[in-house]
Amino acid sequence: MAHAPALPRGFELPLEPRLPRIGSVDEVALEERAATLAKRSIKKDSKLWALELAVRMMDLTTLEGADTPGKVAALCSKAVRPDPADRTVPSVAAVCVYPNLVSAARERLGESGVKVASVATAFPSGQSPLEVKLADVRAAVELGADEVDMVIDRGAFLSGRYAKVYDEIVRVKEACGRAHLKVILETGELGTYDNVRRASLLAMAAGADFIKTSTGKVQPAATLPVTLVMLEAIRDVHEETGRQVGMKPAGGIRTAKQAIQYLVVLHETLGADWLTPDLFRFGASSLLNDVLMQIRKQKTGAYQSPDYFTLD
Repeated sequence: MAHAPALPRGFELPLEPRLPRIGSVDEVALEERAATLAKRSIKKDSKLWALELAVRMMDLTTLEGADTPGKVAALCSKAVRPDPADRTVPSVAAVCVYPNLVSAARERLGESGVKVASVATAFPSGQSPLEVKLADVRAAVELGADEVDMVIDRGAFLSGRYAKVYDEIVRVKEACGRAHLKVILETGELGTYDNVRRASLLAMAAGADFIKTSTGKVQPAATLPVTLVMLEAIRDVHEETGRQVGMKPAGGIRTAKQAIQYLVVLHETLGADWLTPDLFRFGASSLLNDVLMQIRKQKTGAYQSPDYFTLD
């Protein structure tokens, strides 16, 4: 789907050796492939495995101005034991909160194995001076964040200042220290699939451990075609460098059916090696309950009322 024109104007020479072909995206072919993959079904005996994998891949998220330590503590309890009546349901991958609530999440999660993720870098706009963004990241890590979800400067990217975007990601990655870095592209503001591919490659070249579609604050958020563009960019980086970069679609994924569609696209594009929480996450605030209902249906043959599960 990608051709190989010259690098876009604005890339500094030092970036060129670190970037695979930027290319251009065949929009029609991309959307047709995404639609075709979305129609794939999985065998009944594999469905429970896929649903439980989706749970293990979730970043259970609360990013509201009214968030409190009590709300975060309740969310952490659900993250560790999503279905209190069924201890075989696995824990989620992480709980994602604002920096000032990292300590509350860290205390409640303890040694459960569930990671603490924190948004940073003036989330969701990214419109702050670099030193403020770096202080935001350092504070989150010092408070106990295992992972940092940063936002790129979309204004800089859309005005062609690619080197500025690259340099900021490099600096943020350094500030993360031991923490893993997820780079949010906010694809709903990028306008074209070509821009999504370009931003994906730029983020990976700058050191992103994961690339992420959206903040969840802008529509459209995650879509299958956008996710496919990003997965193909990850595939191209892996083929050229051997490096494995993770992917996180976030925003608008609310049903188990949608989650399975994303897992099918992931498997068909990157293969079984990426079917792990180490390399794929769902940004989820309302997805978990629907997946839990589907798990209960697979195990008992009957749907459980949504009222059975706590609201996040």
